[in-house]
Amino acid sequence: MAKKRIIWHLLPYYILIIFLALISVTWYASKAVKDFHKKDISRSLEERAGIVSMHLSSGFAGLTSAAIDSLCDEYGDRSEMRLTVIDPGGVVLGDSEEDPARMENHADRPEVRKALSGSIGISERYSGTLKRNFLYVAVPLESENIILGTVRASIPLTEVEGSLSVMYRRLFIAGVVAALISAILSILVSRRISNPLEEMKKGIEHFEGEDLDYRIPTYGLAEVGELARVINDMASKLRNRIDTVESQKSEQEAVFQAIPEGILVVNSDEKIVRMNPGASKLLGLTPEEACGRSIQEVVRSQQLQEFVAETLSSDIPVETDFALRFGVESTFIQARGVTLNSVSGNGTGAVIVLNNVTRIRKLENVRKEFVANVSHELRTPVTAIRGFVETLLDGAIDSPAESKKFLSIIDRQADRMSSIINDLLLLAQVEGGEEAGSLRFEKTKIREILDDARQVCSVKGAEKNIIIEVDCDEDLEGRANPALLEQAVINLVENAVKYSEKDSKVTVKAFQENAYLAVEVIDRGCGIEPENQARLFERFYRIDKARSRKLGGTGLGLAIVKHIAGVHGGRVSVESKFGKGSVFKIRIPRK
Repeated sequence: MAKKRIIWHLLPYYILIIFLALISVTWYASKAVKDFHKKDISRSLEERAGIVSMHLSSGFAGLTSAAIDSLCDEYGDRSEMRLTVIDPGGVVLGDSEEDPARMENHADRPEVRKALSGSIGISERYSGTLKRNFLYVAVPLESENIILGTVRASIPLTEVEGSLSVMYRRLFIAGVVAALISAILSILVSRRISNPLEEMKKGIEHFEGEDLDYRIPTYGLAEVGELARVINDMASKLRNRIDTVESQKSEQEAVFQAIPEGILVVNSDEKIVRMNPGASKLLGLTPEEACGRSIQEVVRSQQLQEFVAETLSSDIPVETDFALRFGVESTFIQARGVTLNSVSGNGTGAVIVLNNVTRIRKLENVRKEFVANVSHELRTPVTAIRGFVETLLDGAIDSPAESKKFLSIIDRQADRMSSIINDLLLLAQVEGGEEAGSLRFEKTKIREILDDARQVCSVKGAEKNIIIEVDCDEDLEGRANPALLEQAVINLVENAVKYSEKDSKVTVKAFQENAYLAVEVIDRGCGIEPENQARLFERFYRIDKARSRKLGGTGLGLAIVKHIAGVHGGRVSVESKFGKGSVFKIRIPRK
């Protein structure tokens, strides 16, 4: 059912009040006018009857009934009223309208009785003679204080009622006009009240539509104007609060999206409410796939499911470590969970933070392996040096031939230990420079770097009668750290010389490959089995450990090459066929 507007609530009451007021005023006014009119006519009749009474009183005793009736006719015509003369016994002596002989005795008429008693009698009643309502006024007819009869004057009430009907019509017209004016005024007053309310309704609709900059007009009415001001102030404060909340929400959303750790928000039913990109990446799910579904549906990890359940049932933060398996790969997760509580303190869900510590775990393993490998690599020369030193101290020093032999071994082991330490220092320098950003890169001639590397390796090449040739355009340039790039080429050429047969050739090539600079070192050595190629650039990894130590390798050369290529924004790769040689390739951006 449609609700009425306020104007239609107020207007009927206004009209009803006006209608009742008009009826009351009209009734009272008409009654007052009617009474006033009757009193006025009564006074007029009294005066006229009194005048007739004065004329008749002087010679009343000598007048016959016919003379009295004639005088009534004469005075009645002049005064336009009915005159009646009645003796003390109630007999009608004369009448201006009827034959007295045919009229009944009037002694019982109230106005006549009162007039015969010496007072003025007034009465209003229906005349049986003339069949009309009359107003009667009777005055005593007396002479020398003796009542001789009464003179009665009367007038038909139809004349009074005619005059009153005219007055009633005028009152009715005036009432209708007043009612119309009042109705119009009521509508204007109602609109003066309803219009501000309509404006407030329109303003609130704007506020509902989030148009909080809209302002409701203020009106002259104190209460309405104050209400509009309060609503406008409320909208202004609401706008400020919404702006603050939206700013905070935007900041929180930016933080939520930017945090690299995975964040899951679950409700009390273990259903995922939100997740950030970090969680999507860790779990291999999109928010569209996960949100609104339980953790058991989307994540096949019993440890994570149990952790979510534990967090929801705990009043304190919960932490744990577990592994997520995707195929053969494992991702190590460090999880922390905390419950979300409502204002009343009841748990509404939980926030789960998933930190991928796989790289840290791998680095820890690498560190452990590195320490173990370094210890192992250094233990061998140190053990050898200590053993031969003890042998010398035990008396072998007295034998020149034995002393020279043992000292030569000690020298080789010390040289090997020095090489390991130098390679470790170089590796640390490359990694430290990369992390600190202190490595300098400059535009350099690549042919010069390759020639310098060939010159450094030429002595070892000459020992095996291996030819080292360079194939590079003189004008080829690239952005590089010359010292590091030269060291990488030296390591590759030394390896090629070391593992190549005598009287063979090692080729060093450099060329432009699209937007990259490529440096290849090609040997005709023994080659590398496919299963060993994947781990070839790990620290201290050797295919044939006995042969590598015999040839003087530290196991760090290719790891250094890998890091040098990495700091240049490139990578190193190998292509090899067992028994046919290998091609090591460094590929770095030219710019």
